[in-house]
Amino acid sequence: MNMDAGERYTVADLSLAESGGLKVAWARSRMPALAALRAQAEKDQPLAGQRVAGCLHVTKETAVLIEAIEAAGAEVSWSGCNPLSTQDEVAAWLAAEGYSVYAWYGQNSEEFYESIDRTLDFKPTLTLDDGADLIYRVHAEYPELAEGVIGGTEETTTGVHRLRAMGDAGELRYPVIAVNDASTKWDFDNVHGTGQSTLDGIIRATSVLLAGKTFVVAGYGHCGKGLANRARGMGANVVVTEVDPLPALKAVMDGFRVMQMDDAAAIGDVFCTATGMKDVLVGRHFDSMKEGAIICNTGHYDCEINIPDLEQRASRVYTIRENNEAFELANGRTIHLLARGRLVNLAAAEGHPSEVMDMSFANQFLALCRLAAEGEGYDNIVYDISAEQDSELAALKLAAEGVSIDSLTPEQLSYLNDYSAGT
Repeated sequence: MNMDAGERYTVADLSLAESGGLKVAWARSRMPALAALRAQAEKDQPLAGQRVAGCLHVTKETAVLIEAIEAAGAEVSWSGCNPLSTQDEVAAWLAAEGYSVYAWYGQNSEEFYESIDRTLDFKPTLTLDDGADLIYRVHAEYPELAEGVIGGTEETTTGVHRLRAMGDAGELRYPVIAVNDASTKWDFDNVHGTGQSTLDGIIRATSVLLAGKTFVVAGYGHCGKGLANRARGMGANVVVTEVDPLPALKAVMDGFRVMQMDDAAAIGDVFCTATGMKDVLVGRHFDSMKEGAIICNTGHYDCEINIPDLEQRASRVYTIRENNEAFELANGRTIHLLARGRLVNLAAAEGHPSEVMDMSFANQFLALCRLAAEGEGYDNIVYDISAEQDSELAALKLAAEGVSIDSLTPEQLSYLNDYSAGT
């Protein structure tokens, strides 16, 4: 472990910085929307004087976001938002470049929260979250710091749910923008990013052939939908489980089998939870699973799979390969748990591709700038990204990709709102 004497950083190995820099350069070259925003912000300095505490997966794409925030005039301090998602070479590069970063792969719970606490030492004026752990830490442990925070942003579905609940209960002490709920975030990052990177993590941890397997996806929100479609594209027979009739009906209409998990447990070869809810896979499901069943999670927290239930049933537990533990049950069958039930796409792979994170992190950047400019007048509730920002960012991304689209003529615009035109 490498630590700065002045506690500016704590990372696993500073010698990894060079390889981390190469990965950051790769990501930077594939994030043109954020690059365009950064170029303008270097001139305008919309974050001048701000101190941004971030709690978000330390990946090569996150490093590009951190660069942009600093270029816009802010000081930055960062921690990872999951004990198994930090890319150590990227954390090393950030530390070597002079950034304040406290993150390494394989943190225990105490180290995880201590790292978040270190990002709060410089009394942030803005916070950036993925899962709401940092915001909740401020509220629960350091409420005096909330007075100096203009506002925060939240990256993921689970965190937005937590924060809306806090807002509804009157417990939120500063405004938060729900970046996750932007169309340019969840229709792309959650669908395409999660779909691809989750399969990437499963394959890296198992090398399993998905074609012909029965692949059970728990939850048919944006993430589950993306995963189900990508698994089908790999030749899997996909089953969806749900608790909400509307997404369940969507899954049926999209051509997937939908059933209860109690029934799916007996026929599935690979299971992946994507719900944001605890205890999706529990003891009775493990009892009926096939020999060699693979279970994993792509939701933010590790409670979707009840690991204690699995451990209680195991007569032997051993690691087959990295991020792949075998649990030999008393009845003689073996179940394989990937990445200890953490985010399999980040713990066992590299997370979402840079191209899709370009839009998510452009939204993060714009939300921080909006808070810096307007946040003092906001109420302590959760705000959505505006439709205008969604549209402008989509246009920016299309332009960066060299794609052009049509526009309505003045006559067409007039017709659009002409209720007297008739048939």
